[in-house]
Amino acid sequence: MPDVDRDGGWLLTLDGTPQSYVDLSDPTHLEFEYTRRLGHLADALAPAGQPLDVLHLGGGALTVPRYIAATRPGSRQRVVEVDGPLLALVEEHLPWQGPGVDITATVGDARAVLAEVPGGSLDLVIADVFRGSRTPAHLTSVEFVRLAAAALRPGGCYVANLADGPPLAFARAQAATLRAVLPEVCLIAEAPVLRGRRYGNILLAGSTAPLPVAELSRLLAADIFPARLTEGADLAALVGRVTPVTDADATDSPPPPDGAFSVG
Repeated sequence: MPDVDRDGGWLLTLDGTPQSYVDLSDPTHLEFEYTRRLGHLADALAPAGQPLDVLHLGGGALTVPRYIAATRPGSRQRVVEVDGPLLALVEEHLPWQGPGVDITATVGDARAVLAEVPGGSLDLVIADVFRGSRTPAHLTSVEFVRLAAAALRPGGCYVANLADGPPLAFARAQAATLRAVLPEVCLIAEAPVLRGRRYGNILLAGSTAPLPVAELSRLLAADIFPARLTEGADLAALVGRVTPVTDADATDSPPPPDGAFSVG
């Protein structure tokens, strides 16, 4: 659907759930709060303008790949989307290719494709996969995170966009899962979500090297919708005694409460 309030703006919804927002005239415009936080993370990972090798698990309308292509020319990016007709629809109506843009998009299951990625070949893996409004179970386990970690170069970053609400049982379990694989982990969410007061997006990022928490915290705090970064002892306290998720006990993320999304 075109955005009547912004020239070049388009909203993609699936089954009533907002999935992506793209501004064809300005790929650096990130409308959704969680995409801005992914943009902040990409900005903080390396010096400005430095190209990155990125794998995006989950395509939508390719909002974040377009942003990275615009802010880091020369980046090599691959997008994996399980919904072939959706990808074809986006390519037809919201094309992403242009001068200097190196984005390839393929149809496939995120985990199956990740398992085939050469080890140590990526700077950033972004998992933003939803079946409807829920993250599929097979993308939430220690075994899955190990595949992502193996694909990263030393110091590379894996980040997952998730959604959860009170009492944050899913988010805590996912944080425990990342911490079981990667030594450096942080969680990013708005304060009301972090306090378990409402449903919302949560980013979990992990790496073998220290994450740029100072720069990232500054960018998050300056955002129109500020978010809080939690790491170290504070994250350990949030996780508590929750155990990591394995393939044997993985489940889809919880469904959103009624009224969590509204599309006008």
